[in-house]
Amino acid sequence: MLVTAEACERNKGPILDVLRTELPGAHRVLEVGSGTGQHAVHFARHLPQLEWQASEVPALLGPLRERLQLEGPANLAPALALDVTAPWPAGPFDAVFTANTLHIMGLPAVRDFFRGVGRSLGPRGVLCVYGPINYRGAYTSPSNAQFDAWLKQRDPASGIRDFEALDQLARAAGLTLRADHAMPANNRTLVWRREPRA
Repeated sequence: MLVTAEACERNKGPILDVLRTELPGAHRVLEVGSGTGQHAVHFARHLPQLEWQASEVPALLGPLRERLQLEGPANLAPALALDVTAPWPAGPFDAVFTANTLHIMGLPAVRDFFRGVGRSLGPRGVLCVYGPINYRGAYTSPSNAQFDAWLKQRDPASGIRDFEALDQLARAAGLTLRADHAMPANNRTLVWRREPRA
């Protein structure tokens, strides 16, 4: 029986709407932390012009690979093992997408994530990050504050990240913020782009 996350079922439509807007020129997309694979299957199916590469940490690859084998369309590549702290798959990619991962990682891994993105994106590459975000250290909703407390109780190294810190890491990787989309359930989709050199 396939593992299914209810949150993925709820948010895959709104995220797809953003990706349609933000990835018009992309072809090869790397998804970091594909989880159950629901997003990968849905996005690849509805964006057939993209070559979608799902990935997950080695310990969680089993359920992802099972879903992709059973439900994946032709433009969805077999899932790769990817730990953001280790070498990344060969690029360049036109885009990197991740959902609900940065608040699970410890801060050193978040830094490794942005360094990996910086090395993997092509000259006009796009990074899309979906999840809860704080601004100037403040929560955007009481539910996000409660969620953050739960995260920290579960793992003190995890927690909702501040936009300003993420933007600094993105800029260090050569990316410029281009969009900040409000999403359902007090989430955001942040979009950074690598601008061509003059």
